[in-house]
Amino acid sequence: MQNSQLSPDVLPQHIAIIMDGNGRWAKAQGKPRVFGHKNGVAAVRKTISTAAKLGIKAVTLFAFSSENWRRPEEEVGVLMELFITVLSTEIKKLHKNNLRLRVIGDTSRFNDRLRKKITQAEALTAENTGMMINIAANYGGKWDITQATQALAEKVAQGELQVNDINETLITQHLTMADLPEVDLMIRTSGECRISNFMLWQMAYAELYFMPIYWPEFDENSLIEAVTWFVNRERRFGCTGEQIKALMESE
Repeated sequence: MQNSQLSPDVLPQHIAIIMDGNGRWAKAQGKPRVFGHKNGVAAVRKTISTAAKLGIKAVTLFAFSSENWRRPEEEVGVLMELFITVLSTEIKKLHKNNLRLRVIGDTSRFNDRLRKKITQAEALTAENTGMMINIAANYGGKWDITQATQALAEKVAQGELQVNDINETLITQHLTMADLPEVDLMIRTSGECRISNFMLWQMAYAELYFMPIYWPEFDENSLIEAVTWFVNRERRFGCTGEQIKALMESE
């Protein structure tokens, strides 16, 4: 019986997810793209709930990339409104469950109302000790590295730092999410097999798992499938989904 038990140590500490395929899922049903975005929120809820039950330390969700501004203005507007609504309705539930929320990315392009909601949501959950949920919004991996580089260049200009002092550790400390472990597992839905300028630095050694399903179809079993694959890739234990589910129930 002992052999069938899995240690929580074999699980990924930090999972990153590119939530792709909302628009195509909606189109396949003869609905507007916005319908897909709204249904994608349910998949976010399931993902957060499952990851928290598994005892994952951090989950980073790619909600809105810096490239998404190129989408039709109406769709971008709806995405922003949806973001505000979700922040308003979900944050109390996250807080009640001791989860922390943080929005990473260049929020300067968002309107005042959305920025205020983000500040309130982050402040409410800041002292919680449970899983960290990072929402990447107007985020790009190149932007992240660029802003870290600018911060270091500023310190050199001020005489606080010598050029020769700059190393990988220092760059890491100036990136977003410097307080978290690097990404162990990256999941992308919709069958696309690229990382789309997501966390380029933080995913340097991540296992990459591409799923054919669209994001609104993603559920508890989808995350368990990805985590099971990760454990077998990393540790080669021949782990099963049932063992992962048993871990969830023991947490």
